[in-house]
Order: sequence, then C-alpha cells, then structure tokens
Amino acid sequence: MIEIRNLQKLYDDTLAVNGVSVTIPTGVVCGLVGPNGAGKTTTLRCLAGLIRPTAGEIHVDGINPVTDEVRLKQNVAYVPDDPPLFDDLTVGQHLDFVAQLYRIRDHRPAAFDLLDRFDLMPKYDARVTALSRGMRQKLAIACAYLISPPLLLLDEPLTGLDPPGIRVLLDSITQYARAGRTVIISSHLLAMIGDVCDQVWMMNRGSVRFHGTTQCLRKSYPAAATLEQAFFAAMNDDPAVASETTPTRIAEPELAAVG
Repeated sequence: MIEIRNLQKLYDDTLAVNGVSVTIPTGVVCGLVGPNGAGKTTTLRCLAGLIRPTAGEIHVDGINPVTDEVRLKQNVAYVPDDPPLFDDLTVGQHLDFVAQLYRIRDHRPAAFDLLDRFDLMPKYDARVTALSRGMRQKLAIACAYLISPPLLLLDEPLTGLDPPGIRVLLDSITQYARAGRTVIISSHLLAMIGDVCDQVWMMNRGSVRFHGTTQCLRKSYPAAATLEQAFFAAMNDDPAVASETTPTRIAEPELAAVG
C-alpha cells in the first residue's frame, strides 16, 4: 500500500507539490494525470526516493523513503520519460548489470522472456546508441520488470512507442498489477488511463484535484460523457473532489507551481 500524507516540495520560493494526500492499495494501476507543471514528476521522484520532500510523509509498504533509502530502492523501480541508459553497454549487458546490482540469480530466462516480449531480442548485442527512442524506452521498462519491485513508477512510458509496442506495454502493466503489485503511470493520454487504470489521480498546480476510481470520477461529473471531459471538469471545478469518499475544496497554493 502507498500512503502519502500532506506531501510538500518547495524549490527555493516555488511550491511544486502542495499538501498531497492519497492512499493507493496494492494490486492496482493508478493513472497520474494533470497539465504540464502540475507537480506529477516531482511527486513521483519523491516516491522513488530521488528527492526529499520539504514536508509530509510517504510510506511504500511501510518503508519511509527518507529514513530507509536503501530498502526503498530495493522495492521501487522508477522509469522516467527519458530513461538514463549506459551508452557503452549493449541491450543484454544492461539486463546483466541490473541483475548483478540487485543480486538476481539465474536471471537469463526472465531477461530473455522480457526481451522477446518487447521485441528487443534482435538487438541483444546492440549498444544503446544504436537504438531508437522507443527501443530505449522498452529496454528501461524491461530492466524495471526484471527487478520485479512491489511498486513500479512509470513517467510518460509510451513516449516513442509504436502501436504494437503500446499494446504490449499496456497488457504487461495490467498483468503486473494483477500479480499483487502496484503501478503508478503518469501520462497525458487520457484514453489509455481510462483503458488500463483502476484509479485516477488528478493534480493541478501541485494539489490533488481528484483521486478515486474511474467510475467515481464519472459519477462526480455526470455531465461528462468521456474521461477527457471529466478531466477538464475536475481541472476547472472550484470545489474540487479530493477523494471518492470525502469531497472537499482543495486550497490553491500561495506560490507558483512547477512540474
């Protein structure tokens, strides 16, 4: 279970995340959506333990990212929208390196299965510099799957993927969550969010505008015929819905917000 309580992140005089509180149960896919500068990436980086929050608490299956950084990194995989790979390593060497780093024994069968699934086996001996943008994205995701963490964070994971690659990734995300793990996807593709996500988490200007099931989102905005219309209604609604159980007005941040 993911628990975030009153999360705040301040960069100098800029408030990026303002009092975010959400709870995400195990075994679900949660879609994190919002306009540019909403604070989505900052929130994910706090969850991954890459940056420290200014205030508030985060618990990932009981692990505090601030006080137990090593244990957190053993249980969380974060794939940014432009994954940092090693130019000097081949595709196969990336998976070998990850397996060695996380002490995964006999990883080759699982690694080969992932490469087959993401159509990367023909590039097994190719260096990263020879890969397309979409192939680099698939390699980073394959490395994350090899670790098999309880929490998987994907920041704009569909960037550069072709339609077959998108379908394979979305199917794999659903299977991964149904195996008892949690996936949080940050994306601007609302149709994809509605297709694969069990929950929707909407942010704007660093604050939560809505968090709940897709069904609850539509019930909260009955005039909206699509998830896209419900999204714009939530973004523009003054008395925003913060959760599916407790409607409340979300206080706007006093400072400017960035992503």
